[in-house]
Amino acid sequence: MSAISENLLGTFLKDRRTRLDPTAFGLPMTRRRTPGLRREEVAQRANVSPTWYTWLEQGRGGAASADVLDRISRALLLTEVEREHLFLLGLGRPPQVLYRTPDPVTPRLQRVLDAFVATPATIRTSTWDIIAWNQAARAVLIDYSQVEPERRNVLRMMFCDPRMREAQADWLASARYVVAAFRADVARAGAADKVQALVDELHRISPEFAAIWAENEVRSTYGEIIKTLRHPRAGLLNLEYSSFAVDGRPDLEMVVYTPATPVDAARVAALMGGSQPSA
Repeated sequence: MSAISENLLGTFLKDRRTRLDPTAFGLPMTRRRTPGLRREEVAQRANVSPTWYTWLEQGRGGAASADVLDRISRALLLTEVEREHLFLLGLGRPPQVLYRTPDPVTPRLQRVLDAFVATPATIRTSTWDIIAWNQAARAVLIDYSQVEPERRNVLRMMFCDPRMREAQADWLASARYVVAAFRADVARAGAADKVQALVDELHRISPEFAAIWAENEVRSTYGEIIKTLRHPRAGLLNLEYSSFAVDGRPDLEMVVYTPATPVDAARVAALMGGSQPSA
């Protein structure tokens, strides 16, 4: 770590430490010369040496491990954005995405989805549970509101929902892609134990899943992908598949299916308008 990075890290830690209210941690306010927690109190909360933490704030503590930075982050009650900034200063890279039980999407994020009037869009978790969608997704993909919340998992639906299977122009290729990308996302989020019950269940009920899972393939969801769907009213639809991280929520991804051609756009618009698309 360079001297500049060490100084920036120390300044950031000191600033966040002095913002904390000691009474929120059951600590007395007496005999405090400066606001916030003392260095030794933060060190105790993070389970690190008070001397080393003092050096870290003074810009001479050296490089800290990801585990230590994570403990300091919790000790200082950092937000997700602040935690990421801490890792960038301390290690030069963002932290690993950690699995968390997803909160409902905010009204603002739902409005972003709804702004895609004739473009299907969804929000999924790092374990591929669909937790939000727009009207175009209901019309083109599947009406998630009619699916029980615990069954709105892309992996489960790919192997257990006949509607999902019928919609794939090439189901086997789509299933292989979903399994490989799901495996990579779950590992990245450290959520393997959270999905083990689902994986075990699919092994029992789907020989196809068991065979594909045994291939041990991994792949990224990022890149240029054209997804071809077979819609019961619109016929074949070619959609550009794009996924984006949600700002401030590294555990969520927005998936957007943009019509690939003017013909596809017209067919999606017809579905949204309730008219019969020209197949």
